Amino acid sequence: MSPTLVVLTVGSLVGASCALVGSFLVLRKMALLGDAISHAVLPGIAIAFLLTGGRAALPMVVGAGALGLVTVFLVELFNRSGRLAEDASIGVVFPALFSLGVILISRYASQVDLDLDCVLYGEIAYTPWDVWLVAGRSLGPKALWVNGAILLLDLALVTLFYKELKLSTFDPELAAALGFSPVLLHYLLMGAVSVTVVGAFESVGAILVVAMLVVPPATAYLLTERLGRMLAVAVGIGVASAVVGYFVARALDASIAGAMAVVAGSMLAGALALSPSHGLVARALRHRRLGRWLTGRIVLLHLRSEGSPVSRDALRERLGWTRSRSRRLSGILRELETRGWVTRETEGLRVTADGARAAEEHGGA
Repeated sequence: MSPTLVVLTVGSLVGASCALVGSFLVLRKMALLGDAISHAVLPGIAIAFLLTGGRAALPMVVGAGALGLVTVFLVELFNRSGRLAEDASIGVVFPALFSLGVILISRYASQVDLDLDCVLYGEIAYTPWDVWLVAGRSLGPKALWVNGAILLLDLALVTLFYKELKLSTFDPELAAALGFSPVLLHYLLMGAVSVTVVGAFESVGAILVVAMLVVPPATAYLLTERLGRMLAVAVGIGVASAVVGYFVARALDASIAGAMAVVAGSMLAGALALSPSHGLVARALRHRRLGRWLTGRIVLLHLRSEGSPVSRDALRERLGWTRSRSRRLSGILRELETRGWVTRETEGLRVTADGARAAEEHGGA
């Protein structure tokens, strides 16, 4: 495989796996926990190195995954105490564990290539040359194997426990009543998040991992209201962010991981503006339509109460409308005439029988 294809594949694998587990984090309002896990697992990496004396992928993933579960347990413990909110619990736990990891590395691994740049700020551009050697034979880039296996594990988790995860995410009380264990599913999901985060550390870095955990699922959340469709859209956005971000970085000669995160953020901004149900544009149009609807009902109620024709100037004056609001009156009157609710006469505007009924239905008698 060419270096470009390796980078694109690794980025796509990370984007897809993070989007799968990140979607449930976003739905459970626990997006910040992904960032906490990405930093709190550092002592697990350090302990795995101290126990094995090497940087083999499996011990690192196991050690970091274990600390990820410890992080979740401590956050839940503080949160259930009733003294700390969830965000405060996260803010207490992950700086403490991260600091412990920094101390362990600086004290026992200061002369080893296990510094923060290696552990937290991996460079995806180097993945084509970090190969997996078995008995002196190269099996290809290590990041492909690690992140590919993690994606398969995440897919298996979501596929096998889709109904259970869905139910425990939206209604944990009902899940418990039906015999499921929301706590067990929670820790299973958090374990998958920990493994996903750690597996992508060295190849893409924590910054891109955190971005892919939150941004594609949040974008998909704005675009659809069905879980299955949200998962598919989030994976597609994660892969598209990786592919487009690589070529943006290549054109600008910039950080690849940074460009991928920026592209993902740009897609989120686009969805926030253009989403058909939650977008700012759609909301502004709904408010505009509601405003026109209310104005039309006010006109109908006033004309009905008058009984006799009313001129447009008198209508503006009696309702006390501003100049900007008065400019929109012509279009509203045309709409009322089209519906047959208002007629124009020589003396002015008169409400019809249908218009009076419409005013009674929507505006009261």
